Amino acid sequence: MKKLSDHELDEISGLAAKSVENFIYSKVSKKEVVNLDIKVELDYHDGLDMDIQVDIQFDPLSKPDEKIAEDAVAHAIKEVDSYLADS
Repeated sequence: MKKLSDHELDEISGLAAKSVENFIYSKVSKKEVVNLDIKVELDYHDGLDMDIQVDIQFDPLSKPDEKIAEDAVAHAIKEVDSYLADS
């Protein structure tokens, strides 16, 4: 893996968060989401370790897929992998 600059790490963090958000809003309406908190932590030493935490609070009348946060994280990881492969 090539050396990543601070700017590239910021881009990766932003890409991961935006990918999670876009995935979730492609599956449910923004009106159904009361609160969405996405936390991305990167650890870059011998390689890039990424931890993405997603906390979603839905409207009580909403019936979302219970795995939506897990699926959104998996989607974000694929997006970051693609970004790294292209750079």
